[in-house]
Amino acid sequence: MARVVNQDVYRARKNEILDVAQQLVMVTKGFDEMSIQDILDELGISKGAFYHYFDSKQDLLEALIERIITEATPMITAIVDDPDLPAMEKLTRFFHETARWKTERKEYLLSFLNVWYADENVITREKLRLAAPERFGPLLQRLVEQGIEEGVFDTRYPDQVGRVVMNLAYEMGIQFALLLKAARYDPQAVERAQRMVDALNDAVARVIGAAPGSLELMEPDVVRAWFEPVVDSEPGTSGE
Repeated sequence: MARVVNQDVYRARKNEILDVAQQLVMVTKGFDEMSIQDILDELGISKGAFYHYFDSKQDLLEALIERIITEATPMITAIVDDPDLPAMEKLTRFFHETARWKTERKEYLLSFLNVWYADENVITREKLRLAAPERFGPLLQRLVEQGIEEGVFDTRYPDQVGRVVMNLAYEMGIQFALLLKAARYDPQAVERAQRMVDALNDAVARVIGAAPGSLELMEPDVVRAWFEPVVDSEPGTSGE
């Protein structure tokens, strides 16, 4: 007879592992430097118990990234759902609040930088690239439809532009991360990053039919903040 799994207990125990992993990542300054054994020691559980919830350390990485996205989703949804905000302000806040939310977690997010862009995680990155437009595209669609009604956006494809915008933002995020990885060797990294943001502003305005120069999706001070040094932020290379 198959064992019946209590889903509430399952989720609670899986979240307990994620909580410990997240704390260890922050303490050790990197996902690579944290080993599965560190998690087992902290929780007092066996390897079998860990692998009941995660197939591998890479699977754990995917779950931690998914947790970051899930935590940010209510904030973004609340902006789109606000009946008192005009569409242009919603779009600006959509990106500003997301960027600032990430910046507040800068040290934690930077700790994933090297491992996230390692070759072995290309499939995981592709999963996220496909998932982001599906999750946030419909929210942007509602926002764009509101903007069309208000006369500030002009597009014949409101049902598609949300996904297009998310793909543009995701691609910029990749290039932004690569600049962060190379920043210590590139004195022009901040300027390059700002130009990428400016290009995104222009591209999104064209896609949704907003007035040229009307969008600033990431504030310059937030761009600069990502390139300010964080002590011991670069991940190590050990770990299971």
